[in-house]
Formats: sequence, structure tokens, C-alpha cells
Amino acid sequence: MLWTECLARLRQELSDNVFAMWIRPLIAEEKEGVLYLYAPNPYWTRYIKDNHFELILILAEQLSEGRVRQVEISVDSRPGAILNASDQPATTAAALTSPQVSQQKKPTVVKKEHETAVTNSQKNNKRRQLNPLFTFALFVEGRSNQMAAETCRKVLTYLGESQHNPLFLYGPTGLGKTHLMQAVGNALLHAKPNARVMYMTAENFVQDFVSSLQQGKVDEFKRNCRSLDLLLVDDIHLLAGKEASLVEFFYTFNALLDESKQIILTSDRYPKELTELDARLVSRFSWGLSVGVEPPDIETRIEILLKKAGAMQVDLPRNCALFVAQQVVANVRELEGALNKVVAMARFKGTAIDLEVVRESLKDVLAIRARNITTDNIQRVVSEYFRIPMKELTGPKRTRVYARPRQLAMGLTRELTGNSFPDIGMSFGGRDHSTVMHACEKVISLRESDPIFDEDYKNLMRLLQS
Repeated sequence: MLWTECLARLRQELSDNVFAMWIRPLIAEEKEGVLYLYAPNPYWTRYIKDNHFELILILAEQLSEGRVRQVEISVDSRPGAILNASDQPATTAAALTSPQVSQQKKPTVVKKEHETAVTNSQKNNKRRQLNPLFTFALFVEGRSNQMAAETCRKVLTYLGESQHNPLFLYGPTGLGKTHLMQAVGNALLHAKPNARVMYMTAENFVQDFVSSLQQGKVDEFKRNCRSLDLLLVDDIHLLAGKEASLVEFFYTFNALLDESKQIILTSDRYPKELTELDARLVSRFSWGLSVGVEPPDIETRIEILLKKAGAMQVDLPRNCALFVAQQVVANVRELEGALNKVVAMARFKGTAIDLEVVRESLKDVLAIRARNITTDNIQRVVSEYFRIPMKELTGPKRTRVYARPRQLAMGLTRELTGNSFPDIGMSFGGRDHSTVMHACEKVISLRESDPIFDEDYKNLMRLLQS
């Protein structure tokens, strides 16, 4: 049944309490390409429409392979439904046509139905464990991720061709790599519903492989992995140290490439930096195309916040989005967390979102940020970033390999702490205030003339503000 499959996926996407309270009591039936949902009362229908309707619609269309393209929700008008629906287990249209089923038989029916839902979910997830909200339409593009997004779109046009195969997306966590790779999978399944797509993390691959060994089903595991049109593997660096799994992945990788089947991988580092993996495998990662995904710039962060707020049907003033974007720079997940705090605070207070609400919501974030941004911390981060000893960063040597990072650290200290030139000079080996002034002016000049220096400055700013 379509609704039981939807329930299995909704159970994965939503928290346990939300699923149990709002989703499980719904009753469903499918008629002529429409999935009809019935809720106990008008408030219930409004909640579903405001919070989960889009996800249900996407799942219904995807799991029915296009058979259902419309979802409607209304109040269940059967006698006693408003009183009893909240106590009912998840069910389908059978409950509408057979309301006389005895209470003693319900637990048995529910158990079978639940087992069927789980079984169907497991079968589907082996092929297409994709988040339906991870689409290109819902991905916010900016300068930091534009090339990666455009490359992923091209992969759909040139699926399996050598110039994009494998496609290797790399960058720090929480920047949208998983969203982009799954967007390719969702787009392919939309265009070709029978396409064989599998998404998994590297840990999933290890777990499934070990399980197949224990159950004597290695051949079945190999057939499942090597008969795909598109393989998506997240966090490939986590295969390090898993020797048997690495060997199996090596052969699976080669088998798919030999058949011109598309592979997309993600990692937190550039392929050649994965020194803990087998050198043969790393070299193969470089055969196709490697594209970096960088932390979003402030304009992109603002657009992400506004788009997320729009999806939540929340009015987020642009000046509030700007304030949040200035305080949260590390990744998209932290942005979403900050926005959720703001929305929760506004709803708790029963007021519209304004700067006062935003500041109150993020007071813990602001306090932590203030504690992190000190002269000592800036020196430590710059030292680690350029891989130079701390004593050389604050020492007397004027060779360029030490002078440039030192000037950069002084400029960052001035901008992020607002300390006086003499105070900064004292923190950098007792230097004169005029030396610090010259360093700050040099930083401004180099940012305008040297793109590499400017990129280092931006990277350090993100690290210090995260």
C-alpha cells in the first residue's frame, strides 16, 4: 500500500514524537491518482498543511512512481472519528470501508501492516535511500558552491561519461555535498523511475558488507552494488582502516566504471589528501572530476536563511537574516539550527521576528563567539593554518614565510577584537604600534591585489567565527 510506504519514510524523516502524535493517526485512501488523507479535526489538517504537506506530496509522487500527483487532506466525517482517530494506529483505506473491525483484531492487523511497511521500506532503501527534499530546486547556490552545483547538473546529461566519472565532491561538513549528490539521484529517478540508484554512507557500505559476510550473502551484496546506474557514497574517507571493505569497494568501483555507470563520492578532503586509503583507490578517485564546496559567503547565507524561512512559512525580515548570517558562518546546518531557535523563540513569545527576538534567541551563540575570538586564539588558528610554530608567528624573524602570516594575524586581531595597536603589538612579541598599523594596511592592500591571500583571509575568518 502506498500510504504504508509513505509512513515508513516519514518515520525516518520526522522525530518520534511528531510522527506518533501527528502522522500515525492519519487515515488514507488512494483514488484515481489522488491520495486522500483524513484527520480528526480542522486544527489537525491545518498543522499538516503548514508543516508536513510538501514532504508527504513529494513522497507520494516518488513512491508511487508518478501514479499519484496530488494529495488532499480533510476532516474525517465518520461518526465518532473526531473522538477516536487520535487513539487509532496507522491505517489505510481499509479502515474507512471496514469500521466494524473489532478492537481485538486491530493489534494483529497493525503488526502485519507495520512489518509490511518496514519490509517495503528496506527493499526500497536498498535502491533509493534518498531524501526527497534534496533537490536542485531547493538548493541555494552562491559563489562558494556554484561550480559544484553546475557540475552535478551536467552529470545528469553526461551520465557515466569519463570526464565526470567519478565525480568527487570535497569540503568541510555541513556545506551541502550530500544535498547535491542526492539531488542528482532524485533528478535521475524523476526522469527515469526505473533507474537503479543507491545512496549510502561509507559506514553503511561497511555494515552491509560485514552483514553479508555473516549471512553468507556476499554474492547477493556484490550483485546489488554492481548492477546500479548511479552509486552515491558519502564520507568515503571513513573507509580508512576497513581493509576487507576497502578491497570490496575497490572491485565494485572498478566494475561500475567499466560499465560506464556513474559514481559520485564525497569527502572532507581533496582525493590526494586521503593518505590513509589505498593508493590505488585514491588514484582512481582522481580519474574523473574533483570539485570543492566551500563555506557559503554572507550573501549566500542570507539567501539560505530566507529560503528556509519561506519553506517554514515564517516571515524573516532581511535585516534579521543579515544579523544571523553575520554570527553563524561555519556551515548550513548551524544556520538552520540558528533559524530554528529564532522561530521557536518568536512562537513562544507570540511575536513577530525582529532583531530583539534574534539576539535573545542567539545569546548563547554570541557568548561563545565572544569567548572564542581572543588574540591567543587567533594566533593559534593562524599558526595551525599555515603550519608554522607559534614562536615564529610572534618572534623576530622577517622572512616572508613568517611575515605574511604574522601580518594577517595582526589584521584579523584588529578587526575581530578591536584591540588597540599598542595592545596588539605587545601580544606579538612587543612590537611597536606603528608596525601593527603597517601590518593592517598591508592586509587590506594584499586582499585587493592577491587572490590567494584574500582566500586565506576569508578561510581564517570563517574558522575563527565558527
